[in-house]
Order: sequence, then structure tokens, then C-alpha cells
Amino acid sequence: MRRAKISVIGAGNVGATCAHWAAAKELGDIVLLDIPDRVGVAKGKALDLACCGPIERFDSSVIGTSDYADIAGSDVVVITAGLPRKPGMSRDDLIETNVKIVKSVSEQVREHAPESIVIIVSNPLDAMVYTAWKATGFPTHRIMGQAGALDVARFRAFLAMEIGCSVEDISALLLGGHGDDMVPLPRLTSVHGVPVTALLSAEKISACVERAKAGGGEVVKLMGTSAYYAPASGTIQMVEAIVKDKKRIIPSAAYCDREFGVGGFFVGVPALLGSKGVEKIIQFEMDADETRLFKESVSHVVDLVNVVKKMFPDLA
Repeated sequence: MRRAKISVIGAGNVGATCAHWAAAKELGDIVLLDIPDRVGVAKGKALDLACCGPIERFDSSVIGTSDYADIAGSDVVVITAGLPRKPGMSRDDLIETNVKIVKSVSEQVREHAPESIVIIVSNPLDAMVYTAWKATGFPTHRIMGQAGALDVARFRAFLAMEIGCSVEDISALLLGGHGDDMVPLPRLTSVHGVPVTALLSAEKISACVERAKAGGGEVVKLMGTSAYYAPASGTIQMVEAIVKDKKRIIPSAAYCDREFGVGGFFVGVPALLGSKGVEKIIQFEMDADETRLFKESVSHVVDLVNVVKKMFPDLA
């Protein structure tokens, strides 16, 4: 059976950690690509990672490059390229620079890996997924963003810390845009089937919700740059679902038109991921408060996309 091929664009902290998780899980052969000025970084990290194979017992090929020809035949392309968020910088501050970067990368993906499924990790996430969609011209089921996998993981981690239980026993869901206006859903959160509302007070649940919303900013304040272990882990969870055709339901920034009444934007929703990419959006009824918060979150995504359209008319 042919081994899957996974290309990661951007050899910074997130990209290199994506390569690490993918190799450790032996999901396929890996290409780590960066710009020519940083090709030494890509090659060095790839070589360092390849030398882990005998110890960690994986046979994945890992190469570093700056030549987009090397991504040919990729099953999945992960785009992490872009300026990282710095202390005091909002995701919106990144938009002009990172649209240029993601647009350029996406055009190269369109040329060299036209059958690939693309996962965007670059920020501001919701605007970058839209940018990649327009720049590649790929069908919407082959373009998605990593957001919900990370956001749900943070929410579950903070709840587990508060309850004092294993994170494996917590099941949670959230919707909407990536960042401060995501919409966690305590009503649909449980601990091995027990509603979280039976285990924690409303105040403690709310505190966990707020911490999940600000989780990225909390990391930035602590270490001066964006998180990378958890974002990469969430990304590779999505990659694994695709290359193994696992049909997993993972919150992802996926294209919704009639779904949830979004009207044609990429937003965080429960998505069934398999070999074709986003194979289905899982819909459910929301209560009045959840609907209000979700609509507000979607409106912020629309605002970001409108900024992209205004700055770059060719992406409209």
C-alpha cells in the first residue's frame, strides 16, 4: 500500500512540531518546506527528526527543502507559514502580512499538489482559510482550518484541571471563529457521560470557558510567542483522520453555506473528516443563547473576510 505523503509549509515552531507528531505517529512521509533563506532550518530540523527514527521506531522519510516541486503528490498539505503573534498583538494585526504569505503559498500548492487536502494553521485563522480557498481554487471540502481541535483541547484540559480527572474522560464541543469569540458549549460537555454541570458550578465552568477563549493569549504572555505544541497536535489529529480515513468528527474551520445558516464562510463546526477531506458538517439544534453567540462569532469572521476582500480585491 502506498505510504501517505504529508507536506508542512513553514519550518517554524508549529510546522516543525507538526512534522514531529506526524513522524512519531508514522502517518506517512514528510516534507518540511520553508523559504530559501530558511532552507537550512528546514533541512536541519528534518535531519534531526529523521535521526529520532531508530529510537522512536518510525520509518517515515523526513526531508527539508525550499523547492515546492518536492511537495508533488502530497495527500495533505499543512500551511503554518506566516508571522507569529507577538505580545500585545491581536490576530487581526497579522492579517495583511499573512494574507500575502498564505496567498503565495496557496498558489504554489495549486501548482504542485493540485489533488491535496489543505489544512490551514496560520493566523488570523478564519481569514487565512478563506484566502487559501480563493488562491487554490480547490473545492471547499479540500480546504479547512485547524481551530476547533485546539480550542476544544484547551477547554477539556482546563476542565480536567478543575475537576481533577483524566482529560480522556471529558467530551466537549465548541463552535464559531477561532480566538476570543469562540463559543464553547457547556450544555454539550460531559465527563464520561456525566454532564459537567453536575460536577462544577456555573462559575467554575464559566472560568474554564473564558480561559479556553484566551488560551492562546495566555501562552503568548508567558513565553513571548504563539503556542506550538497544542496547535500542532490538533493539526495532526486532523491529518490522521484524513490519511487513515477515520471518519472522525473534529471541530474544524469548515465551509458552511446553509449549514447553521452561515451563508458561505469557513467557521468552526463539528466536521466529519475522512479521505475526501470534510465529508460532512454535523448539525444540531442550539438554544437561544448559543445561537446568539454563534451568530456574533460568525459576524466577526465575516468582518475579517471583508477586510481581506478590501485589501486584496483579487481574492473577492
